[in-house]
Amino acid sequence: METIAPNIFVDDLNATVEFYKLLGFTVVASVPDEQGNNIFVMMQNGTVIVMFQTFRSIENTLPAISRQNGGSLLLYIKMKNIRAFFEQVKGKVNVLTGLEKTFYGATEFSIVDINNYMLTFAEDE
Repeated sequence: METIAPNIFVDDLNATVEFYKLLGFTVVASVPDEQGNNIFVMMQNGTVIVMFQTFRSIENTLPAISRQNGGSLLLYIKMKNIRAFFEQVKGKVNVLTGLEKTFYGATEFSIVDINNYMLTFAEDE
């Protein structure tokens, strides 16, 4: 195994893309539907890749996938320069926990994205 890239299902793909752009992600691939509206995008920031797909695109397939935003998923993203990144995004996103030093030595902060998914950013300082 080499990497893992979550594919997260969302209602509003355009709003999701704009939110993740605030975090420094860029779109590296997309798939449109018959009308030309994107139903899938792959976004990247450094070596971190996250994929987003609309619930509509799986309308009558994949019954095991919950059809609601959020859930028991936390994306744990290791990074460098966490303090500068925190200062860059803190007024633009919903911060759940500010910068904290954990018992295991990482400096972390957590946000919730516009789809109610939790993202924790961490740096070993």
